[in-house]
Amino acid sequence: MDCFWLRPFLHYFLHFGFPVVLAFLFFRKDWKKAYFIMLATMLVDADHLLSTPIFSSDRCSINFHPLHTYWAIGVYFLLLFFRGIPRIIGVGLLFHMLTDWIDCQLHHLGF
Repeated sequence: MDCFWLRPFLHYFLHFGFPVVLAFLFFRKDWKKAYFIMLATMLVDADHLLSTPIFSSDRCSINFHPLHTYWAIGVYFLLLFFRGIPRIIGVGLLFHMLTDWIDCQLHHLGF
């Protein structure tokens, strides 16, 4: 069975669909606000503009783009220790990095 659609479908679902679940689980009182803040964390992909080519399906974002480095991920982790919007941003950014890591693993597996 040809699963050429699996990797991009999963990638974009995890970026745009699953944050609804995270928002509802972790920020139930203000889940809609949390969801839209997590969507705004997609702006972290602006660092792709510094690369040539801007997008490459064969390239792993993790530790390649400046805002996807292990150092940046460490800063995103520290945001979890704050309350309110910084924590939501931290959850959104860390989940974004997890999603990109999953995408890298699927690529290495041949999807």
